Amino acid sequence: MLSIGIITNALELGFIYALVALALFLSYKILNIADLTTDGAFTLGCAVSAVMAVAGHPLLGIVCAMIAGSCAGFITAALQTKLGVPSILAGIITNTGLYTINLMVMGFSANVNMLKTVTLFSMASDFFGKTAGKLVTAALIACAVCAFLVFFLKTQTGLCIRATGDNPDMVRASSINTAFTVTVGLCMANACTALSGALLAQYQKTADINLGTGMVVIGLASLIIGETLFGRGGIASKAVGAVLGSILYRFIIALALRMHMPAEALKLISAVIVALAIAIPYIKKNAERGYKSAGKGGKADA
Repeated sequence: MLSIGIITNALELGFIYALVALALFLSYKILNIADLTTDGAFTLGCAVSAVMAVAGHPLLGIVCAMIAGSCAGFITAALQTKLGVPSILAGIITNTGLYTINLMVMGFSANVNMLKTVTLFSMASDFFGKTAGKLVTAALIACAVCAFLVFFLKTQTGLCIRATGDNPDMVRASSINTAFTVTVGLCMANACTALSGALLAQYQKTADINLGTGMVVIGLASLIIGETLFGRGGIASKAVGAVLGSILYRFIIALALRMHMPAEALKLISAVIVALAIAIPYIKKNAERGYKSAGKGGKADA
């Protein structure tokens, strides 16, 4: 049903979008913050990367995109920690403002065309070969970010971030600055999201102002699929599960397209996947409780 080309494409996109899943793993699962900056930060990464690539600096564009994404995360964190804005509203405010910022970066144009532009992936194709260049590049970057995130979360600062997500009151009582840990966590998460957007723009050789729309849902779908199927265990297994969940999500989308599902319905499919992934553990737990209750009732009758 799936050709080699479709499988390769699903793997490439899976590794690129895995960076969004890792970002949400850090903000949503570790820091326990529902960060809605994701959509805007993703588009910001696309815009910065595309503009820099067109100017002849594709590699510098990747770095600048990450810096821009971390700045977006800093603004969201500042709204929360310095101005007392609730986390969800802080993300919405930053995301709304980023729409105009992204348009400004793109020269007030809705899209940037890079068809004749040298990108990271075209450079990698010259090095690794045309067939494997994109896949190897996307896989190496996703694996490197995953490994770095696992390493970072085991450092002293990483442990403080994990403790902030688990019990912020205890962390404050231990004289740890929770504003600092939240800021570092959100800056890293949005830098990771912007990196994903930067890679996608250079992968597709185009950037569009609406590329980030619904990215939170896509990232959550990947994260929850990975957590449900692969993410049992410690930090390392959960981070790897997020990457695998992203790849599996792209294969689900590829299958849906092969079944002639209209492209306009993909957002609905994403929402259904998220709902099912969240509901399955709850349904399973209730089924086990019902089974145990039925078993106890049967013994009592006996």
